[in-house]
Amino acid sequence: MAIKLTKNELKAQKESLKMYQRYLPTLQLKKQQLQTEIRAIENRAREVRVERDRLNAEFQAWIAVYGEAEAFAPNTVTVREIRTSTGNIAGVPIPVFSGADFDRILYDLYATPLWVDTASIKLEKVLSLDLEAKVLDEQARLLQIELRTTTQRVNLFEKVKIPEAKTNIKKISVYLGDQQVAGVVRGKISKKNLEKTVGESAK
Repeated sequence: MAIKLTKNELKAQKESLKMYQRYLPTLQLKKQQLQTEIRAIENRAREVRVERDRLNAEFQAWIAVYGEAEAFAPNTVTVREIRTSTGNIAGVPIPVFSGADFDRILYDLYATPLWVDTASIKLEKVLSLDLEAKVLDEQARLLQIELRTTTQRVNLFEKVKIPEAKTNIKKISVYLGDQQVAGVVRGKISKKNLEKTVGESAK
């Protein structure tokens, strides 16, 4: 894009450069913060899933001990509501897992083994951990989107806007300097010509 080779444009380019250089460290800091938070969330999600798998294996083994696995139907426990609040990381609103509420199917207390109640509690813990991991995945997804945008801005400032402003400042400064020198030279020539004309008139 062509730029005007004027003092006003030079001032505007200097102000733009100052603004880019002021905002760049903030963007770089935000980028680092987002990267750190995403790593921490992904690690937490892995830990939650490891715990979920451990509890699930324990749950399956526990049911197998009783040899009446058919007494525990897959839909014995269902998720009624996932409770989340809203948190904020680096200006990004994210869901925060607060817990979950479950429903249990009604079963005949006389015909159903006593261990089904305990199994339901164990399954709720497994489901709760699974839901927490999914909320953590959503946190990481939202922060990844913000990280991409922030990285694009950092690259724009670092690789395009700042070098462009510096090049423009140099170009305008050189042009204005040349114009000033040319003006001085023209002034000296005019003065010399004037003196010559005055001298000739005096004769």
